[in-house]
Amino acid sequence: MAEQVDVVVVGMGVGGEEVAGRLAESGLSVVGIESRLVGGECPYWGCVPSKMMIRAGNLIAEARRVDGMAGSARVEPDWAPVARRIREEATDNWDDKVAVDRFTGKGGRFVRGYARLVGPGRVAVDEREFQAQRAVVIATGTSPAVPRIDGLAGTPYWTNREAIEAATLPDSLIVLGGGAVGLELAQVFARFGVRVSVVEALDRLVAVEEPESSALAAEALVRDDIEVRTGVKAEHVAHDGGEFSLSLSDGATVSGTALLVSTGRQARLGELGLETVGLDRGARSVEVDDRMRAGDGIWAVGDVTGHGAFTHVAMYQAGIAIRDILGENGPPADYRALPRVTFTDPEIAAVGLTEQQARDSGVTVQIGLTQLPSSARGWIHKVGNAGFVKLVVDADRGVLIGATSAGPVGGEVLSGLVVAVHGEVPVDRLRHMIYAYPTFHRAIEDALRELS
Repeated sequence: MAEQVDVVVVGMGVGGEEVAGRLAESGLSVVGIESRLVGGECPYWGCVPSKMMIRAGNLIAEARRVDGMAGSARVEPDWAPVARRIREEATDNWDDKVAVDRFTGKGGRFVRGYARLVGPGRVAVDEREFQAQRAVVIATGTSPAVPRIDGLAGTPYWTNREAIEAATLPDSLIVLGGGAVGLELAQVFARFGVRVSVVEALDRLVAVEEPESSALAAEALVRDDIEVRTGVKAEHVAHDGGEFSLSLSDGATVSGTALLVSTGRQARLGELGLETVGLDRGARSVEVDDRMRAGDGIWAVGDVTGHGAFTHVAMYQAGIAIRDILGENGPPADYRALPRVTFTDPEIAAVGLTEQQARDSGVTVQIGLTQLPSSARGWIHKVGNAGFVKLVVDADRGVLIGATSAGPVGGEVLSGLVVAVHGEVPVDRLRHMIYAYPTFHRAIEDALRELS
């Protein structure tokens, strides 16, 4: 017989954990179900440990840049203490048991296992079944998407998880995929002395961003002695027990002792039982409305909704779902000012539409572009100052609809641009702001002068 509860949350990653905890705090009876680690990808493999690796790699690069500023520096990086510290700190700060205790301390009930929907409001876990009187929330996230390449299956390739968990460095590494995750990890391993090659099937890196961002990323990788191949596909993978060999569509071959497959992520919906509640089990994502509703009595949040595999999107959607389930007022989902950051060095941060997206949507576009080295702060910074600010303006309305901030702290400079896009701040008002001197964000003022 099914246990009666108010809410069942399927998947306890960052979004699901937030929904389950907040609803339990409100006094509802909530069951949270997770088969793996509470907290999901971000604290254990994704956002947090990868940025710790990036920080270590950037420190090495900065030390090497001393020669271009005030002297000389010799750096012999040691991976072992970095790997150990990442594992220890990730465990100390994001412990699964602590997360479970935190949730149950709020009044929730936690169940470990694989959940599946078995009818409207009904969720089964092994031999147990729960009947949700108020809401079922799907928050099962995504997993690495592994392409069907001849010979790849059965080889000891890495996804981002194995790369993060690596206790020792490979002699050489092939990174298959030129998106954010692949480039971040490629640069980290290169800075620790690994010979790295990046293979991207599209004609440029980080292809979802501006062409200027792609060029900047390629230049940065080349400076770190990374071999970059774009516009070529991997057609065959061979592994002889010690080395990988990739045969490419242009006839070339790339080899390495490790292979990182970083070709995106995908929601695995087939085993959730979506068909029992009228949803498409074969869909790429769970379609939701602007209140995160996927169907009658069903909500979904996070990567599984297809609105970007970002922790900040999961948390944003969680807040909307919580309000809707509790019957509280609040604004609907609005993704116009969705920020995103590729944490390479230089960082590539963007918000809203790219120039091409804006033109494709029929907008009359104005573009303002300035190079960071030409700014006062860029000149002061000198070595390592590569970057730019690009503004995409709706000329008819006179508002910013997209922007890119690339540079040493591109993600931080982006914050003001996010506010401008989200708040539809008139460009004339942005022109007449006071920009602190000498800061990187002052380059925004320079880009406004270049609008044409």
